[in-house]
Amino acid sequence: MMTTNTTILSKRYFSCRLLVVGLSLLMASACKKDDTSPQNGNDRLMEVVMDNFNLSKFKAAVDRSDMRPVLTSTGPLTVLAPSDGAFTNAGYKTPVDVATTSIPLMIKLTGYHLLIGNYDLNKMPFLFNQEIRTYNGGKLYVTRWVKDNDTVLTVNGSRVLATGIKASNGSLQVIDRVLEPYLFETLGEALTADASLSLFTHAMQRSGLFDLLKGKGPYTVYAANNAAMTTYGYSTLEQIEAADPAVLAALMRYHVAADRRFVYDYILTAGKSAIITQTMLDDNNVKIQLVPDPTSPGLYNGITLQGPGNSSPATLLKQNIITGNGVLHITNQVLKITR
Repeated sequence: MMTTNTTILSKRYFSCRLLVVGLSLLMASACKKDDTSPQNGNDRLMEVVMDNFNLSKFKAAVDRSDMRPVLTSTGPLTVLAPSDGAFTNAGYKTPVDVATTSIPLMIKLTGYHLLIGNYDLNKMPFLFNQEIRTYNGGKLYVTRWVKDNDTVLTVNGSRVLATGIKASNGSLQVIDRVLEPYLFETLGEALTADASLSLFTHAMQRSGLFDLLKGKGPYTVYAANNAAMTTYGYSTLEQIEAADPAVLAALMRYHVAADRRFVYDYILTAGKSAIITQTMLDDNNVKIQLVPDPTSPGLYNGITLQGPGNSSPATLLKQNIITGNGVLHITNQVLKITR
């Protein structure tokens, strides 16, 4: 489990910055999913999307995936719409970039941002990573937390910028990141599918822990890429195969946490020191340091990790890769308990 400081991050960090999304908010009145009837109103969700300049790329995604009939249906539906800035950060600079992307990818992506029924995220319990099924059957995880009298909402570790925007057939929430479609049932599948993790994956298999990552979980894995494993001393599959399984097991346990943790979960629970610890499977701790956002003084947008044996912090090369039984992060260093 994570341990937290009792001090609280600056209230500025959790202000919603609604001017960024350029949307008028009407808070939803339902406290949970409501499948009985749509809300009263004159506009369908598709019209709400079209009327908001900050959702032009999401509109392009809806059109590319041919989901317009879904957003104009009787519903009710809840839309988690990434802002245009979120699409930009995901590599889509213009709506044309979205409109020319693979149709199957856009179908998966758009369907993962739709929920069947009305969900008022502001009325969910104050818990981390509550599971909800999406329109296309994938899982996503909603956190509702309070910091310094401000309520913070995240979906798969992405901040919710605006909630409860009403339509006659449901509601719309604006989020600050494009959610990657749910692709893997297990962390084992996610590791195997990434060629840059072949050495780490083989070490997991050789250690006897790989079956654990195919189980129910949830787990969070901080997987060192091949370059990091090579620097550590395991540069080939043959070297890993020749290693003592017990030694590998001790190393691999220090890269797995028995919980589901997105990057933003650490930002929510760290105190003014911007440092928190994560307990791993071997009961040893990794130091988590928040990374300041260079564009927003006083705010944070990432983390580094450091074991007692690391001379410098490890950074995340990829983060928040969601699977059915946990979350995968890819690091540029092997985490070390001792030098």
